[in-house]
Amino acid sequence: MRIAVFGAAGPTGRHLTDQALSAGHEVVAVTRRAGSVAERPGLTVAIADATDPAAVDTAVAGTDAVLSALGARFSREAVTTYSASATAITGAMARHGVKRLLAVSSSIADSSWRPTGAHFFNHVLDPLVNRRLGHTLHEDMRRMEAVIRRTDLDWTLVRPSGLFEHPVVTEFRTAEGSADGVFTARADLAASMLGELEGRRYVRAPMGVITTAVKPNIAKLIWHEGVKKK
Repeated sequence: MRIAVFGAAGPTGRHLTDQALSAGHEVVAVTRRAGSVAERPGLTVAIADATDPAAVDTAVAGTDAVLSALGARFSREAVTTYSASATAITGAMARHGVKRLLAVSSSIADSSWRPTGAHFFNHVLDPLVNRRLGHTLHEDMRRMEAVIRRTDLDWTLVRPSGLFEHPVVTEFRTAEGSADGVFTARADLAASMLGELEGRRYVRAPMGVITTAVKPNIAKLIWHEGVKKK
């Protein structure tokens, strides 16, 4: 299968690209920064701003499926990356007859999501970090989901919980809507997307993904995901 991976130079996109190539897929790695993804067998690099319809159209042409792992940082200003890219990507897919789309969103997009037994997360981290500092970002994720839902594509909205780095795929669980857990390793997120690509359990539905085998150190997670990236 020939797959376009948007956000291929990002932390989740790198896992997706590596795992897809290992599984025998051809990958079109879409990135807006030249030199951020190295060419290798089975991989083609497409330089494109994911919000530019013309550039996205070129990247999507000739593919069988699209996986979006695009991301944005928290900002007090309005965030439009997710919704604008969804508009450009779904438009290009419709023009080229590409039906299968998996797009990374977040469990936060589900306003009722509250992981069981996670008192500190539910009452401190989530209200302060996700629903206040990340308000504009998660609002745009919801707009992205709305854009995708309005299409007739075979879409899956992929909703991880708190993302962290882990070098290998571990045990993870998926569920329709959002999954009952606090953390998701990016390697597991990528594996769940590639499994769903052909497994098709959650077509035209959200798929929650949580890691069950390992969990991150909270202090290191805040440092790497919040402080160090800024």
